[in-house]
Amino acid sequence: MAGQDLIDRKDCLLVVIDVQEKLMPVISGKERVIANTATLVRFCGICGIPVVFTEQKKLGPTVPEVKGLTQCSAPVEKIHFNCFMNGEFRNQVERLGRKTIVLAGAESHICVAQTAIAALPRLRVHVIADAVSSRSPDNRAIALERMRGAGVVISSTEMFIYEILREAGTDEFKAVLPLVK
Repeated sequence: MAGQDLIDRKDCLLVVIDVQEKLMPVISGKERVIANTATLVRFCGICGIPVVFTEQKKLGPTVPEVKGLTQCSAPVEKIHFNCFMNGEFRNQVERLGRKTIVLAGAESHICVAQTAIAALPRLRVHVIADAVSSRSPDNRAIALERMRGAGVVISSTEMFIYEILREAGTDEFKAVLPLVK
């Protein structure tokens, strides 16, 4: 299982980390992060890819622009920065049985990076660069560099979408097209 293989829809899940009402106002490029995360959640709904949400305690609920797009299970409330230190999160990921996690959310240099790096020994990890950020653009850049160096695949919203779709002209492709136009 090489880290650079094409992603497989039957073997991946999306993790939306801490895209919360009290945190997002201070995140650099928050509009881009929210819009791309919303696109990812919609896309996963169309393609049947599971989505797991996390919420850092005391930062409020996931923003409605993202959470309102799915009927998936309740977000995992956490106090740890590394999501895998939360038993409920770990159990959800294990129950789903997927070998690839796709990460979006905040903050790049804290919760996203710690979760990505912690997952590497047992999972393939893709971080969607245009759907993650931090309060500081410098911290986002450093986080992406560190994660890439650790073996995380750095991708984008459209790369992920088209990699999953694999071909044009299908009904699924037509259903997804409005998301990328």
